[in-house]
Amino acid sequence: MRIDPESPVPPSEQVRQQVVDGVREGRFAAGTPLPTVRALAADLGIAVNTAARAYRLLKIDAIIETFGRRGTFVAAQGDPVARALQSAAAEYARLAASLGVDQDTALSTVASALGSRL
Repeated sequence: MRIDPESPVPPSEQVRQQVVDGVREGRFAAGTPLPTVRALAADLGIAVNTAARAYRLLKIDAIIETFGRRGTFVAAQGDPVARALQSAAAEYARLAASLGVDQDTALSTVASALGSRL
């Protein structure tokens, strides 16, 4: 991992994104051990609290698991982006159903929203 000091993206987010990308691209397989917070901070030249924040965000997203003295490892949960999209889609489907919106309208609404962001 590397930190770009010129980037407008905070270092904690750079670390988080690099781990997510590593999982998605297969560089970090499930069970891969990660450095301790202190070791990561030292390796990257960032504050310990910055490294800890990145790990907290990764843990919240279930991308990593921590086991106290045993260490921190890549979670066996699969692609984090696919998981997040599936969760958001399920929530949207529940909302559309609770509003009485039919499938075609719900799908066209999503297509419209995606089109406006591309």
